[in-house]
Amino acid sequence: MMNFINKYKKIFYTPAVIIGFIVLSIASNFLYYNFIQSPEALSLDDSLDSGSEEEKDCNVLGINLHGTLLTYLPPEGGGSLIEDTDMVSSEDILYLIDQAIEDDKIKALILEVDSYGGLPVAGEEVAIALKASTKPTVAMIRQAGTSAAYWAATGAQRIFASKNSDVGSLGVTMSYLENVSKNQKEGLNFVSLSSGKYKDTGNPDRTLTDDEKALFMRDLKIVHQNFIDAVSVNRNLSIENVRAIADGSSVLGERAKALGLIDEIGSLLEVEKYLSEKIGEKSVICWN
Repeated sequence: MMNFINKYKKIFYTPAVIIGFIVLSIASNFLYYNFIQSPEALSLDDSLDSGSEEEKDCNVLGINLHGTLLTYLPPEGGGSLIEDTDMVSSEDILYLIDQAIEDDKIKALILEVDSYGGLPVAGEEVAIALKASTKPTVAMIRQAGTSAAYWAATGAQRIFASKNSDVGSLGVTMSYLENVSKNQKEGLNFVSLSSGKYKDTGNPDRTLTDDEKALFMRDLKIVHQNFIDAVSVNRNLSIENVRAIADGSSVLGERAKALGLIDEIGSLLEVEKYLSEKIGEKSVICWN
């Protein structure tokens, strides 16, 4: 189902609407890659050497999870058809976490989250890496930490968020824009040439059959349950309580705290104070 010929992709964000996971994104929704630095280019030593004197003496690594969360991003000049550059990859985040764990100068990690989601595998990978850290980890949600980005944050030992943050959105979507009517108006006729009954399932130039919708809904439900299970384990919440709020909606910070989705209401100041107490010395953050 994932070997599609992809031609179009647009993700729409509005202040009031939270986009959930982009799982397969059904044909037209899977080309949304752009360039950021490859893991090889992300070096803690290089970053510290180029920073201020205070940053050179930092003992906490700050990692940004901003924008759409993907598993990887193609290299520069990769021919991406997507204009959106507000993206981050779990591949890069995992690389930085590994470097921080190996660096004796780094005593703790902060994952700064400002994202409405992305791919479930990417969120899962970041959560697993944070949980495996031998050093204290904190996730700090700014404007948004929802869907796959929230999944990633649940791997941290402590989650902080603003009382005005969007948090949660435990849901999965494969919604996409169908082009059939538009093509007909323009005199275009889609010709399907594929072997296997479901090989071109999800192509936006033809209408899904009921059987095909059932296949996608099957997978949506599986990923949704995996998300619920992960939040239950990572946040030490009962499956029943998580399932009761896993309707795809987000909640503001204070409600998220009441539901157990976060631990503290606070900003970077509160996070720094918490980490200073945790590591037994003043926390000094260097950001990558």
